[in-house]
Amino acid sequence: MSSEAMVVHSGGCHCRSVRWQVEAPESVVAWICNCSDCSMRGNVGFVVPAARFSLDPGAGEFLTTYTFGTHTAKHTFCKLCGISSFYTPRSNPDGVAITVACVDPGTLAHVEYRHADGRNWEKWFARSDISDFSKEEEAPAPAAE
Repeated sequence: MSSEAMVVHSGGCHCRSVRWQVEAPESVVAWICNCSDCSMRGNVGFVVPAARFSLDPGAGEFLTTYTFGTHTAKHTFCKLCGISSFYTPRSNPDGVAITVACVDPGTLAHVEYRHADGRNWEKWFARSDISDFSKEEEAPAPAAE
């Protein structure tokens, strides 16, 4: 696990029907993916172990999920405003990807952006370390500035 202290980040969708908290470092690695879904949505997210993520009470009733291809990724979004503030990525079915733009201001100190080649997923995934980000004991720290 990263030696950086964890903080609680809050966030959610545009209409605020879906709200959540996630425990993660102040500095995170976010993935810019070029797969058909992420590139169309413009989604950029950082991955955490699922155990560090919690939905606010009642938020689940406003969620719906879209899947395609292998149906491993669960693209979750608000039924009212359509915002995908988090989802379960194919690369980390044991984790949650948090949409950087949906984190409330004030707790993210630094975001390191990396590119994920979702259009060539198998080849990219085989040489990527993204699956480590949802493991408690192995979550890589962002590169030093």
